[in-house]
Amino acid sequence: MTDAPAPPPGAPSRYAAVLSFPHRPGSRPSGPPGVDADEFRLALLEDTYEAVAGLELVTCALVLDPPDQPDAEAVTWPGTPIVREATLADAFAALRERGADTAALVAADAPDLPPLLLGKLFRALGGAPAAACAARPEGLVALAARLPLPGWLATALRDVDLDTPDALARLRAAAPRPGLVPQGPGWHRIRTVHDLRFLDPGLEGWECTRALLEGHPLSS
Repeated sequence: MTDAPAPPPGAPSRYAAVLSFPHRPGSRPSGPPGVDADEFRLALLEDTYEAVAGLELVTCALVLDPPDQPDAEAVTWPGTPIVREATLADAFAALRERGADTAALVAADAPDLPPLLLGKLFRALGGAPAAACAARPEGLVALAARLPLPGWLATALRDVDLDTPDALARLRAAAPRPGLVPQGPGWHRIRTVHDLRFLDPGLEGWECTRALLEGHPLSS
């Protein structure tokens, strides 16, 4: 299910959607003491959204579960497609309904994600039905796919999401032959206070997270 009508003919057919699944285990990041958990989550979400929105020739979207998240919607630009689905398979299907030929789903806690890494996933789709960006130490940062999904991938994504620790292994095991889910360069997610050490103050971006963490150490 998506908000807003389908785009007109000639609109971009490549989408990248940030997932806001705040009530799932592994999807609610914990910041340092003294930083409000909801403010921290939304800062990460906004920075990730801004990073994804920086991709050229890609429509940035937001996926919500539960469907009513006004605080998450508030971080987006007007006109951003909003998808209200609970599984990755259904999110991909909803983006397909909007006209997407390829799409990437991105975890909401990767505020400093280089858009180049998503670009590499889209390029990998030229030779495979899906491509993944692995997270350290487990799970995925992003998953890209050609649409509509092949049946084996749609079935696997009913039970696998970006927070599944062995997500990549499970998706590859579901594929009918090796090589159908290539792995691009990995990246980090900010899921615990210990992950703050991955943030580089010298790199541009992640402005909302940076401002919220002012005065807090990035390593512990």
